[in-house]
Amino acid sequence: MSEIRQLSAIDLARRISERQLSSTEVVDAHLARIDAVNPALNAVVHVLADQARATAALADRRLAAGEKVGPLHGVPFTVKENIDMAGLPTTWGVPALAQAVVPMDAPVVERMRAAGAIPIGRTNLPDMALRIHTVSSLHGLTRNPWHPERTAGGSSGGDAAALASGMTPIGLGNDIGGSLRNPANACGIASIRPSAGRVPDADCGPIDGSLLAVQLMNVQGPMARRVADVRLALRILMGAHPRDPWSIDAPFEGPAAPRPIRVAVLPEPLGGRTDPVIAATVRRAAEALADAGYAVAEIAPPRYEQAIECWSRLIMGDLVSVLAPVSQMMGPDAMTFLQSFQALVPPLADTTAWSNLMVERHGIGRAWSSFMADWPLLLSPTWTQLPFEHGADSATAAGAATAKELMRPVVPANLLGLPSACVPAGRDEATGLPIGVLITGRRFREDQCLEAAEAIEARLGLTTPIDPGR
Repeated sequence: MSEIRQLSAIDLARRISERQLSSTEVVDAHLARIDAVNPALNAVVHVLADQARATAALADRRLAAGEKVGPLHGVPFTVKENIDMAGLPTTWGVPALAQAVVPMDAPVVERMRAAGAIPIGRTNLPDMALRIHTVSSLHGLTRNPWHPERTAGGSSGGDAAALASGMTPIGLGNDIGGSLRNPANACGIASIRPSAGRVPDADCGPIDGSLLAVQLMNVQGPMARRVADVRLALRILMGAHPRDPWSIDAPFEGPAAPRPIRVAVLPEPLGGRTDPVIAATVRRAAEALADAGYAVAEIAPPRYEQAIECWSRLIMGDLVSVLAPVSQMMGPDAMTFLQSFQALVPPLADTTAWSNLMVERHGIGRAWSSFMADWPLLLSPTWTQLPFEHGADSATAAGAATAKELMRPVVPANLLGLPSACVPAGRDEATGLPIGVLITGRRFREDQCLEAAEAIEARLGLTTPIDPGR
């Protein structure tokens, strides 16, 4: 059982296909791990034990019968509780939606099932996914396996904690403001925010459509302990789907790039402070890339701070339109954080302001596109400070401001629709907390982001899963 939960998703799939392990054994091992460590972490909020065991038994029979199977046949995975699963509630972490059962799978769940993967649990998130700290008014607090008093990040914090502690080999999350990468950084695992349109995004929500900020900046994506598993999952998830009118088919690998690939390195991002330990970790990651044959230099993309503030105004300007009904569903702690964050962002006064914001976004995008023609990859911190203590982001207005400042490296990719991978690159000696770095690339060049992330992982990566509190 212990050996099984330490294997990567790719290794599990191979051993199942070669009949070295059964899917039943693999699913049972992960369910046993959930039983053992989830009470301390509260990462998995709905265990699908009976369904998973039945599906695993069927997977074993199909393999024994010689049927053709998918690349993740018999491998378990977890699903964030704002991603639709047929017959289950999509709760968004709030009591008001605890019984909001949906009739069909989200496209990403549909594709994971088609690849043979088996859902074993639903994972925690903050209320309405509007926080970088995972505490839910429906399910409570998720703890970080590395340090129980520090945040697991958010909003996909449940999946990140489950992955780091061995409860699952792959998780599904989403990202409108770093929500795949914030918790990957805090919990020492890997993830990627795909390019806008790469992975279909659709749900059975109460309205027929999505806010503009969601249309432009939200993506679905995979999380795992190893970059190779992230790559495989992304290839399974990607491609056009009829339920998402903006999703597209695009090749995973782009044209061969001239070598060495140039990497712009930003150890201390503009717009705020950076912990020296984190800046040093970014520089070590740059050395790792240089060792792998990349050409690295410290240089900032154009209009970096403007990109951060443009993201803030776009997301908060859009949320204002639904704040009244959303506030009725969110807990007081979550609303305190959201209101404190909102107070930091200048409001959009009228339609002219909205139009000017879109013009500004386009100009920033054009400047970055020109820059990345010469510097195809950007290496930066994920967060510029270590994961904070539980509730520090909502306890005071200063705490919300600190949270906004520390997450600034993740949001330019959201604003501009770029791929951005997070990979562990070290640990803080004083706290034991992991430190992740970001590799952000040009649109639809996830292949380049993941290749660079793998080079860092090979030289600086962490050993996971861990026992909680290690």
